[in-house]
Amino acid sequence: GAYKYMEELYKRKQSDVMRFLLRVRCWEYRQLNTVTRVPRPTRADKARRLGYKAKQGYAIFRVRIRRGGRKRPVTKGKTMGKPSNQGVKGLKFERNKRSVAEERAARKAPNLRVLNSYWIGQDATFKFFEVILVDHSHKTIRRDPRINWIAKPVMKHRENRGLTSAGRHHRG
Repeated sequence: GAYKYMEELYKRKQSDVMRFLLRVRCWEYRQLNTVTRVPRPTRADKARRLGYKAKQGYAIFRVRIRRGGRKRPVTKGKTMGKPSNQGVKGLKFERNKRSVAEERAARKAPNLRVLNSYWIGQDATFKFFEVILVDHSHKTIRRDPRINWIAKPVMKHRENRGLTSAGRHHRG
């Protein structure tokens, strides 16, 4: 069906069509707020594969994350320690950008729970992700046996404990 065609398009990101689309979209995303609620997923095929359904109780948030490593926050580059720990610039943050995006989306909507997320674009400065969130208190979610596991108390703040797909990546 149509989803298969969409998937094939995204597999060829270097094609003229995709390069143009991604460039125009990145420009649009840069103009918006860091975390924005969007009415429908940009990549419907990907969102559905990750558990999204177009019904009540599901929400999509687009998140903009600044690219690059993590600079150590020290004054004038003085780390006050052994030479092995004197690095300031070449350090990397332990978690991946997608995991950070999930956390920021969850902080924006504290009443929702993070289901999953996916990449939608990047440029020299930013990476853009869409995060699927679920309203665990909504009756539609609570009555659906395929998703009502997310309403359990142990599923609170999955993104902060590395339980989402992106979070499990950094746990090793």
